[in-house]
Amino acid sequence: MATTKEFHDYIVENLRRVGDVTTRKMMGEYCIYFQEEQGLIDENFPLAEGDHRKLIGNICDNCLFLKPTESVLRLMPDADRAYPYEGSKTLMVVAEDVENVELMREVLHEMYQELPNPKKKTKK
Repeated sequence: MATTKEFHDYIVENLRRVGDVTTRKMMGEYCIYFQEEQGLIDENFPLAEGDHRKLIGNICDNCLFLKPTESVLRLMPDADRAYPYEGSKTLMVVAEDVENVELMREVLHEMYQELPNPKKKTKK
């Protein structure tokens, strides 16, 4: 079952309270990207040099799936784990409490620090 536009908008609206969130539609589902915004960073989450938009997970089948980084597993220990789509090789964390701004802020900011910067595309 493809993700509904309403669910997509609900997730994006809630996560945008934490930072810059964008999505990219892929085969009826969405990849979700996050970048910290200068105005929302505090002394606990300093913005590192050269930061870029990072892939943090997927929205599939009306569910938000986050990459299972150390911080996500530590901050959401009781969250369910599932594969976002058939054929996926990565067991991801199902995030259900997206309206909890404090939790999402901490999860996404720590996750952002852990994830590698995107690789630069080389021109052919």
